[in-house]
Amino acid sequence: MVTESQTTSQNKPELPMNIQQIREYLPHRYPFLLVDRVVEITDNGIVGYKNVSINEEFLQGHFPEYPIMPGVLIIEALAQVSGILGFVMNDVKPAPGSLFLFAGAEKIRFKKQVVAGDQLVLKSELVMQKRGIYKYSCTASVDGVVATTAEIIISHQKI
Repeated sequence: MVTESQTTSQNKPELPMNIQQIREYLPHRYPFLLVDRVVEITDNGIVGYKNVSINEEFLQGHFPEYPIMPGVLIIEALAQVSGILGFVMNDVKPAPGSLFLFAGAEKIRFKKQVVAGDQLVLKSELVMQKRGIYKYSCTASVDGVVATTAEIIISHQKI
């Protein structure tokens, strides 16, 4: 349930958001930027994706004989797309000293392995906002099959 303090963004970014636009919203850089494109933004939700390539550094050491994307990085990708949504929902672009930080995850379930060649679709929907803390219901899927579900908590911080 979304609280009354949720605002509707009047200045949503142009879609699809390419990597240059995403970099305006996230401080992450290679090799830790895990959102390649944002294709949908609603008043309380976002859809983006990560193209998983065999060239990813994490696949070189995460089971070299059967490389799979680490679950913690799937969760990080969901947190990153949720952070973009946090800025868009508040109708602001990041300013120096303003970040959405990953604060926690609950109800995590891994249901399908993510391998090289997969396009990991990242969906996040706001379920709660209170005093700078945001909780999102998130799903990561491949070819319409759910790979991971989680509730992601992020915090708006001024540093």
